[in-house]
Amino acid sequence: MRWQGRRESENVEDRRDESGGGGFPFPGGGGIQIGQGGGLGILGVIVIVGIALLFGVDPRVILQGGEGGFPGNIQIPREAPRAPSQSASADDQAKRFVSVVLGDTEDVWSKIFASQGARYQPPKLVLFRDGIQSGCGIASAQMGPFYCPVNRKVYIDLSFFDMLKRRFRAPGEFAQAYVIAHEIGHHIQNLQGRLQQAQRLQAAAGSEGQRNAIQVRVELQADCYAGVWAHHTAKLNNTLEPGDIESALRAAEAIGDDAIQKSTRGYAVPDSFTHGSSEQRARWFTRGYRTGSLAACDTFNTDSI
Repeated sequence: MRWQGRRESENVEDRRDESGGGGFPFPGGGGIQIGQGGGLGILGVIVIVGIALLFGVDPRVILQGGEGGFPGNIQIPREAPRAPSQSASADDQAKRFVSVVLGDTEDVWSKIFASQGARYQPPKLVLFRDGIQSGCGIASAQMGPFYCPVNRKVYIDLSFFDMLKRRFRAPGEFAQAYVIAHEIGHHIQNLQGRLQQAQRLQAAAGSEGQRNAIQVRVELQADCYAGVWAHHTAKLNNTLEPGDIESALRAAEAIGDDAIQKSTRGYAVPDSFTHGSSEQRARWFTRGYRTGSLAACDTFNTDSI
């Protein structure tokens, strides 16, 4: 991937020195700090419950600090070991890489929105270490990168990229760029009102399996949007090198629900999928990449995903 020497986004918040534990209840997944500064309040609880329902998570999981996930995250099995710390120079280079990729998404989505007579509002991207208080509650690195629609921020612990290479066997800079582009895809959904649409559908769903199926559509659309970004950045910024798309596809397949479940429990339970199978994730990314069209990514109005 060609990224060296290119524009870095100014929308990166480096909060690694602020995080890293600091009394957060890790390991053990997310939670909400209640009882500090007056607690969440009823409005805060309503927001969290709404987010939980939207993404197929039992609200008690978040409010009580149990296992769970955050909007659009790539979930990592709890037993996954923490990746070793990177050197300062490698860490700085990783930050520059993330900043360039974020800037690249800003270029592409600004152009796409402008073609539709709209103005793109870019998100902030927060770098953290181990754990952090996000706009959607406390998050740990074990949850993987995630997007919080409440404050329109993407959160990433850079150690995930090393885990992507080692544990998931998906090396390559463009595999990392795909992860970032997927989270930005959730931001696009937020701007479009797609997340709110999914929330209404989940509120009307009659079972957990139905809610999970809706969440899968949310995630696959974000994968497709990542493909749309790849399509346009190849033309706009001459970003891609031979093997980059294959690298992204390996990452998409490696973090499919079936692949992760089989690696941790030995079998897959499709009704419990929340992000899509390996085949689905790769197929929807490819669809976005080949077409470069947002219309081609409408996972909500198709019978087959």
